[in-house]
Amino acid sequence: MTQFGQSAIQRILPHRYPFLLIDRVTELEPGKRIVGIKNFTGNEEPSLGYAPDSSQVPTAILLEAVTQLGAILVLERPEMAGKVAFILQIPSATLHKPVVPGDTLRMEAEVLKMGERFGELRGTAYRAGELVAEGQMRFAVADAKDILPA
Repeated sequence: MTQFGQSAIQRILPHRYPFLLIDRVTELEPGKRIVGIKNFTGNEEPSLGYAPDSSQVPTAILLEAVTQLGAILVLERPEMAGKVAFILQIPSATLHKPVVPGDTLRMEAEVLKMGERFGELRGTAYRAGELVAEGQMRFAVADAKDILPA
């Protein structure tokens, strides 16, 4: 099993603070499955919630974190150098329990389908071993030079 931290993650994903939502990868089975950690702290903008009096992390942020983890799984392969992955569709997503600043999530993503340009992932997020969110994401892969500014 492969593990890596921020420098390796930033070589794979174009995201940067405050939009990079993966702290570290703890397990990686290339082309199959990945496990990562996200610590939601109270001083991070994505963790501040929907409104000043709400401390719940928005569901969209949770889905984005799981999707970023899945993107690492897809893009870590050598043949994907210079590529980016982006969400096309989220056909299903369920929030089982709220997530608040101070929570540490263990997230997993697994490949359901993978082609040259399109694929589908299943992702889950756990807090202290309890399932808090899950969903499926469909994504596309493109050349970074065609998508990202120079």
